[in-house]
Parts: sequence; C-alpha cells; structure tokens
Amino acid sequence: MSSKKGKLSKTQKLKQQQEEEERKLQEEEEARLQAEKEEQERQERERKEKELEELELKDRERRDDELNELRHLLEENHAAVTKWKADAVEKAKWERYMRCDGTPDPTVQKDINTYITLWKDDPEVNITPVLQQCNLAIRLVEELEQLLREAADPQEAQIYQEALVNLQELIHFKHQLITEEILKKASADIDTETGNMQTVVKDDNITLCLWANLKKNPRFKGLNFEEASMGFELPKQLAVSDIAVQILHTHYDHLSLLARMAHQRMHTPSHRSLTGADGIVADIDVPEQGETKEDGDVKEDGDVKEDDEVQQQRVDEEVHSIQGSEGRQSAASLQSRKSSPQLTEGRASQIQTQMEALNAEGDLTSPSVQLPVMDQGEHVQVVDLMQYTPLGGIFYYDVFYLPPQAYQVSSWEIRQVLNTGLQVFPYPTESNVGDDTTLSCPPIGVSVRLPDSVVFLETPQVARWDAADKQWRMDGITDVSYEEEEARISFKMGHFQAFVLMQKTYANFPFQNWELRPMGQDSAVFTVKGALISVSIMIQGEQCMLQSEQEKGLSHLTGKWMSVSALQKTMVNAGINIFVNEYTDKYIRTYNKDPLTEHAAYEQMALFASACAFSWSKWNAKSGAEHLVMQVCEHLCPTTVPKDSWSLYLLGAQRSQKLQITEKSETFSPDHYPDSEFHSTFIHMLQDNMSPDGIARTRKSNYLFVDTVQSLLCATRPLMYS
Repeated sequence: MSSKKGKLSKTQKLKQQQEEEERKLQEEEEARLQAEKEEQERQERERKEKELEELELKDRERRDDELNELRHLLEENHAAVTKWKADAVEKAKWERYMRCDGTPDPTVQKDINTYITLWKDDPEVNITPVLQQCNLAIRLVEELEQLLREAADPQEAQIYQEALVNLQELIHFKHQLITEEILKKASADIDTETGNMQTVVKDDNITLCLWANLKKNPRFKGLNFEEASMGFELPKQLAVSDIAVQILHTHYDHLSLLARMAHQRMHTPSHRSLTGADGIVADIDVPEQGETKEDGDVKEDGDVKEDDEVQQQRVDEEVHSIQGSEGRQSAASLQSRKSSPQLTEGRASQIQTQMEALNAEGDLTSPSVQLPVMDQGEHVQVVDLMQYTPLGGIFYYDVFYLPPQAYQVSSWEIRQVLNTGLQVFPYPTESNVGDDTTLSCPPIGVSVRLPDSVVFLETPQVARWDAADKQWRMDGITDVSYEEEEARISFKMGHFQAFVLMQKTYANFPFQNWELRPMGQDSAVFTVKGALISVSIMIQGEQCMLQSEQEKGLSHLTGKWMSVSALQKTMVNAGINIFVNEYTDKYIRTYNKDPLTEHAAYEQMALFASACAFSWSKWNAKSGAEHLVMQVCEHLCPTTVPKDSWSLYLLGAQRSQKLQITEKSETFSPDHYPDSEFHSTFIHMLQDNMSPDGIARTRKSNYLFVDTVQSLLCATRPLMYS
C-alpha cells in the first residue's frame, strides 16, 4: 500500500510540475504577445504622428498660396457685387424719378413735408380717390421704412422717422374720413331686415366693416359681416345707444413699428452673432420677458446652452466682428480660442489662420434692431416683439357716436353739420370705471377669420394695442376661442381697441435638417426642415423662389422670383420664419459655434454651390464650439443626392479635413480619412475629391449667384441653429 501511495504522489507531483511549466509558458507567450501588441501600437502611433507631421508640414507649405487664392476669389466677387448693387441703386433712383405717380422723393425732406401738408388740406372725401391716395402713401411709407433701416446718420434717421410717423397718422386720418362720410349717410342705406346700416368696403390694403345702430333694438346681440368674415358682439347698453361700430382691417402693420420707435433702446447682441462691429451697441438693459413667456418658451439644452449667469455674462460683453483688413480679429474668436489648447498653440506658432486672413464682407445679418423696454406692472403682459411676430395686419375695433343723420322736410334735406369729426363713444363709461366695471359694462366680443395671406404654425395669440404707452399687451383678453378648421378666432375685451394676431417668431426652430443642392450652373435649391414646416428655396442667379407643400397662406409667394431680402421680408410676414438675427440665441438653443469659422464656411459653400451638395450632420453638435461638421459631396446633376455619396468634413479656424467616420458611426472621432490631406481652406479640401468638370463649374460661378447663396446661408445660419 505504501509503495502505491508513493507512486501516486510522484505522479501527482510530475503532473503539477507539468501544469506549472505550461502556465509559465502561457504567461511568457501572453507577455510576448502583449509586448508585440504594444510595440505595434507604439509604431502605429509614431506612424500616425509622423504622418500628421508630414500632412501639417505640407499644409503649412501651401497655406499662403491657398489663402491668397481664396482671398482673391472673395475680393473679386465682392468688388463685382458692390458695383452691381451701386448700379442697381442708381437705376432705382432713375426709375423712381420717372415714375411720376404723384408721390415725392422720400429722401428730400421739403418734398415730403409739402406732400403731407397738401394732402392733409385736400377736402376730397369720396371713397375711391381717397383710397387711391392712401395706397400711394402706403408705398411711400414702405420706402421711408427702408431708408430708416439703412440710415447711418442719426439726424437723417430722425428726419425719416418723423416723416414716417406723420404719414402713417395721416393715412389713418384719411381712413377715418371715409368712415365718417359713410356714417353720415347711414339712414339712406338701411337694411330692411334689421333696420340698421351695415356695409363692407374692400381695397387692396384695407377691409372696412361698418355698422350703424339706427334701430336701437335691445335684443340685438351682434353682427357677422359674411363678406369680410368678421363680426362683433355688443352688450345691451350699447345695443340701445346711438353708436356706430367699425372694424378696420389694414393689411399692413404701422403700430408695431411705432412701438419699436417709441421705446428705442439698443442692446448688445450675443458675441456669437455674425453682425459686424458697426452693428454693436452699448446699452445692454434687456427688458424682462418672463411675464409674456410660457414655461419652456426659451429652450435650453445642457449640451449646448450655458447657464443663465454665464449666458448673461456672455451677452454683456461688447464684441467686434472681423471687418476689412487682414489681421483684424473678433473678440469672440479670441475669447473662444483661449479655451482651445490646439488653437492657442497655433497662435503661439504665429501661423496665420484662415479666419485672420479673410476680409469680412460687411454685416451678415439684419441691422441691429431696437428692443422696446417697457414698465411692466404686476398683471401687465407686454409683448416682446423679438419673441412674437405680429401677422396679418392690424384690426382697428372702434365705437363712435353716430353722426347726425339727414331728414326730409317737404322737399328739403336737413342735416346738422359738425366740424368735430368722428367722436369716440366712451366704453366703459367714466362713471363705471372701477371695481364693478365688468358687471356694469360687460366685455365686448369680436371674431375674425385668419388672413389668407398668413400661415399660423401654432394657435394664434391675440394682443391689444395700448395707445397710451404705445405697446402691445396680451392681458385684458378673455374667452378666446379658436376654430382651426374654419380658421376663425373669437375673444372678448374690456375696451374697444386695435388688436393683432401674433405667432412666436421662432416657432419653426431649431431646424431638424437642411440641404443645399446644386441644380446646374448658377442654380441650387436650399431646403430647410423646420420644427413645424419644411420649405425649399430655389436659387437662380440673384433671384430666389419659395417652394412649399403648404399651399394655404403661401399662394401669393410660391412660384415668384425675388431678391433674398424681399423673400425674407415676405416669408416672415407670411408666418414662415427661418431667418435669424443677433438676438435669436436668447430665445432658442444654439450650438455656440465660432462666428468667424461659421462665416468662412458660408463664404466657401457659396463659391462651390454650383457643383457640391452640402447637408446637415448630427456630428456638428458633438464637434465643439471651434469646429463645424457637415456632409458634402460633388453633385453635378439636378437629381436627389444618393445616400452613399456623402462624406463628412470637419472645418476649423486652422484647417479643414475629411473625416473617417460616417453619419452612421456610433461615436464621434476627429480622425482624418485615410490617405486624405489637410488644407487651410474648405474649398481646397473639397477639390481633392472633385472631378475636373466639377472644379471647372465652380470657377464659372456668377458673382451674383455666389452672393445670393451666401446671403441666404448667413440669414438662416443652418450650422448654428440645426
């Protein structure tokens, strides 16, 4: 037994020794493999570092040539566009002079003053000639508004502003003369069914609904003007009063402009704005908007939006964009580069970046606007005209004393003549103004059909005009009822006041997607998929044309060619806003991209828009403030871009590169595409992957087409707001 046990123990020992030797061999093999792997990784890192060094060296060697070539293209286009615009201005002046329609030159103060004085003293009260004169004056108002926006001299701006206000007041005065003339003859136009007078006057610019209370029936509740799709409701005390009710719908809006002019205070835009240095202002006393905003109106995202304190600090900084000569830098760019080690190192090495080398083209967004600053009481809801946009014109809802009516005595017609004009009927009456006003003077109702020329993406908001403070307010409006199928809104107010329908200015933000696709030489289509509606803009030379699946409210816009500025104005007035300004990021979330890098991207996208398609990328949100990411491909036919044709490109202040990742990758990586190079400009990066035909097409691009595409991109800023 003992010998067997001895043999077993020896066998076990031998087995253990073998296992130990095998384990050691395995560990040695694993260590060897790990060492080989580490060596391979080290060699790979060294290879990549060497490759990057070679690429960067190659990029530095050709940097000056690429920047000079790009600068030459931009300056050449800019000079041609500047000359074309100057010639267009002179041509417009000559056409204005030859128009001979009876309106004065709005740039000549004496002519304007003479025109206003003569028209004011004109005794004409017949409807047709007065409305014709009003239409001419409305066109003159539009010219003055444009001159006021473009005025650089404060004294000149003050002259235009005074003329503008005087002319607007005179137009409204003439409309009231028409109302008075109709009401004086109300008894001669009695409706046989109701015993009252009701009439509708329509014009290209106004719709006037009038009702004269001749019967004084205490059972009268209200009236609907079917021809105009407007109506009103009256309490009993008004139904038995000697009154007339007016609903005057002007298809234009003079009151909102009056509100902006009456509460002028400038505000410093965000340093992420594309606005040039000339548009920067010092007063930063931004009005409180909390009382007009619902919870969540101002969207914030933890990944892309700073907290309130940091944002306010950012807003308060005075920033100057790059303008003109080489070497002038924006504070926004310098500030953003401080947080970027890569860019800081680049500056330390005295490498001239693309942004520093380019000449800015001037203001890239609308001129600095003036925000109304108003005292807001505890229950007062003053409208922020940045957050809300008035749409569809103004509805003037008034009640007047009925003018004395003519009566017959034998063969004589006798009429009492008053020189006081229309007299406002006080409601609520002064004796009833107090705590019991609602009981003694019930609110008056009104209903209107939404204007056909406007698209409301959300339920319309109603605001009433505060004539004393010259501002829009949303308080004091009750019993609001919106019938979406009939496009009709009804509500009640405590007073007879002008009112307007409003929509959130940025209801269609942020963009869900966008694409700029070539349709041929000097032709492209820019498509934006907004939060609520998608639109496409055809670009042909210097002209643009809106395209949309939405037919209702846009029939007067779609299919019509116009300039970028005209298209922007008409789209905003129609309720389709995809345009931004230097204050937009106070109301919607942004990705806080460096405005200089962004501007340079738009400049170069415009240069290649005849041959390359550009599109939204989800990785733009993950690439940081100093970089932009978009999908690009050469596309020479007017068809849709195949999904597998896109490539990703990373743009920065120092260089541009093609990325290895795709839109379907799981994580973001800045690694460049194998065998691709770095370039100091975006266009030279794109040329590496373009055909000779594509490059030739870009070189033939007309300067007006390039300018139009760039203007459209700068006005919408898709890389910032999508």
